[in-house]
Amino acid sequence: MEILWWLAPPAVVTVLAMLWVNWLGREGRGEVDRDVAVERLARALHKDHPAMTRPGPASTRPRDRSTGIAVRPSGSRDDRRSA
Repeated sequence: MEILWWLAPPAVVTVLAMLWVNWLGREGRGEVDRDVAVERLARALHKDHPAMTRPGPASTRPRDRSTGIAVRPSGSRDDRRSA
């Protein structure tokens, strides 16, 4: 049990830092009026987003996710020798 006493000071400092940051965070946060927040949300939802309205051909096949492994194209050996 004596061997773990060296952990006590860092644990106390960590707990005190967590409490201090928690207290500091409460002071810095101002409350937003609910009506103002709803108005901001409505404006954000009605805004046109470029990703949603981008013109272009729609892909019928979903793009394969990269796994980081290189895969050679399939084909017979004769096709590869002639190329």
